[in-house]
Amino acid sequence: MLNRTDSSRLREEFWTTFGKYMNPVPSVEGAKINWVNYRTGFKDVRFRMDADNRSAIIAISLEHTDEGVRELYFQQFKELKTMLLTTLQEEWQWQPTLFVSEQKVYSRIYKELAGFSVFKKEHWPELISFFKPRIILLDQFWENAKYSFEALR
Repeated sequence: MLNRTDSSRLREEFWTTFGKYMNPVPSVEGAKINWVNYRTGFKDVRFRMDADNRSAIIAISLEHTDEGVRELYFQQFKELKTMLLTTLQEEWQWQPTLFVSEQKVYSRIYKELAGFSVFKKEHWPELISFFKPRIILLDQFWENAKYSFEALR
């Protein structure tokens, strides 16, 4: 079992490796992009990637503190579900309410890869192969979909 310091170091090393691997890949617009910390341009709409000792997850995370606004964002994504599905070419899970803590409630749309650990370097190729195409396709989707969210800004 890894201690907190080693866990943190390995996690940081993985994301640095992933960032370097993705560095030459431009956004759909052809611009340089920080794939690890993807910016949607909307404060409460985030594309998140995470990995722990059991799984990896990539998600569209809707984090507005106002439940009504968060629900509007979620409903807008539901309106665009066909476009999202067509772009991603796979089904993702839709979770209208995720209790992170008593103070934090999110909505998310996500895909999970079970059985892989960020703490095992031999799993890193599978994790990178999981994250890379999905974050690129999310960028492609967002380039077309972001205008649908302007009224919610």
